[in-house]
Amino acid sequence: MPLTLLIDSYCAAWSDENAEKRRALLLPIWSDGATYTDPTVHAAGVEELLAHIASVLAKHPDARILRTSDVDVHHGIARFAWKFVMPDGSSFPEGLDIAFLDPSQKRITRIIGFFGPLVRSSAS
Repeated sequence: MPLTLLIDSYCAAWSDENAEKRRALLLPIWSDGATYTDPTVHAAGVEELLAHIASVLAKHPDARILRTSDVDVHHGIARFAWKFVMPDGSSFPEGLDIAFLDPSQKRITRIIGFFGPLVRSSAS
């Protein structure tokens, strides 16, 4: 599976209201024991991540995650920007995910997510 398809499948898992479809999207690309961490949660394993996604979608029905950048990768680590889009088209500030990949680059072993834009240092 090309890396962009892997990441797009991951984003689609965050965007589908149907729990079984989310599971079907995530299981082939989520490694056993993989973790997801963002400022609000640390989820270990696919069941914890699926539960977290379900809770986010319960608070924001019909919202979706859209990848907004190319997927950049080196040394088995990928990064991509995304935004959380509400049904009315509004969105939260763009986020950034760092994805650690297995050696085949066909499964995710860890995601670290950040919300909002980077803030420029006043020292730069």
